[in-house]
Amino acid sequence: MNKHIDRERQLGRRLAATLLALSAMAGAPGAVAATFVPDFDGATFRPGAAIDHPYFPLDPTFQAVLSASGMDEEGEAFTEETQLSFGGPGRVILGVQTTVQRDLAFEDGLLVEDTFDYYAQDTDGNVWYMGEDVTNYIYDEDDNLIETNDSSAWIAGENGASPGWIMPAVLEQGFAYFQEIAPGDAALDEAMIWSTGQTVQAGGVLFEDVLAMLETTSLDPEAREFKYYAPGAGLIRIEEGLDESFSNPELVFERVTVAVVPLPASLPMLLAALAVILGLRRLRSHALGAV
Repeated sequence: MNKHIDRERQLGRRLAATLLALSAMAGAPGAVAATFVPDFDGATFRPGAAIDHPYFPLDPTFQAVLSASGMDEEGEAFTEETQLSFGGPGRVILGVQTTVQRDLAFEDGLLVEDTFDYYAQDTDGNVWYMGEDVTNYIYDEDDNLIETNDSSAWIAGENGASPGWIMPAVLEQGFAYFQEIAPGDAALDEAMIWSTGQTVQAGGVLFEDVLAMLETTSLDPEAREFKYYAPGAGLIRIEEGLDESFSNPELVFERVTVAVVPLPASLPMLLAALAVILGLRRLRSHALGAV
């Protein structure tokens, strides 16, 4: 969860709350009983298996750009951009070969975060979040790079961290689960399936059958955001900085480039693509005939 307006304040709250979260999890296990903890020991994986979840496709063709703009606390305009792409095979974590999604975050054109997220899909279709390597870039007031750090990085099996789900196979409204289980690294993101079957416009494109996911973390009660996923496309919209009623976002990212992965059952999409191809062929034939 990244925010331009209060990135440093949010990081401070997360770090300050880590010991409290560790204490709560150790001393009061019932406190987190409402959020499902995925059972990694009970999962099975096929070596080299593709990540082909309809709402979280990650293959060599995958790439997406989401952008947002707003005003900071000083009243100055800013822009943010997130570039997501397929990164090939990743680390072997807890004996599982992962696949990388690379996430580049920019603020006003400056690279502020370069993340390698590690995912793997089990034989039931759940997409596991196995960890992330992060490089954060810190600049001075004149946009000169002054330092880097790896804050928020975590790897399952290290420092007490366990894998979570980034996307479950069964999408049931109201289902809540852990995405990250790494309190020692200040990473305890949770998700709840808020709704399914929505129609959402993002980047001038109308998406059907959209999944809305609410993400929160016990390390920062004020960090609330919706993420919207479309079948065959993945993440298309992010609403950050929601208020206590889960509305009025501070910042909204929309997908500005969409590389859709065709779904086997998406006949209308395939027919539309064929229509375009046939139309181009007719135009080309007409043009050649006119020469």
